Amino acid sequence: MKLEELKNTPTSIWLDDLSRAKITGSDPHSLPARIATSAVVGVTTNPSIFSSAISSGSEYSKDIKLMTGSSVDDVIEKLTTDDVRAACDLLYPIYKSSNGVDGRVSIEVDPTLAHDTQATINAGQKLWKIIDRANVMIKVPATIE
Repeated sequence: MKLEELKNTPTSIWLDDLSRAKITGSDPHSLPARIATSAVVGVTTNPSIFSSAISSGSEYSKDIKLMTGSSVDDVIEKLTTDDVRAACDLLYPIYKSSNGVDGRVSIEVDPTLAHDTQATINAGQKLWKIIDRANVMIKVPATIE
């Protein structure tokens, strides 16, 4: 099946990777190119994806330097939410044209909060407010709590 045919099925292609280089890049593997040519209509992220992106990407150096003296958690929150917000902006036209079915970007609540229901709720609400985009999807770890 070709990508053009796939677009006409009830299937959504999500990129399971996000980095500042992918957001701002112009190569065929960048998010803008994949949206334009590879039928990508969503992006999912998680702490491992961001860990790899931040530790190997020089694109984060300036922001990290500007946050000297901040806690590691604050730096990570800033870098990850900035990236998710930027990806949401790239995918918003798809979100709008699909009436919210596609065009979403996910970000996961800190998994260390998984066994604390109220802390998880608070963290999700905080991410929602920080990112401030209709097409962000807050992921919550699935636990009994």
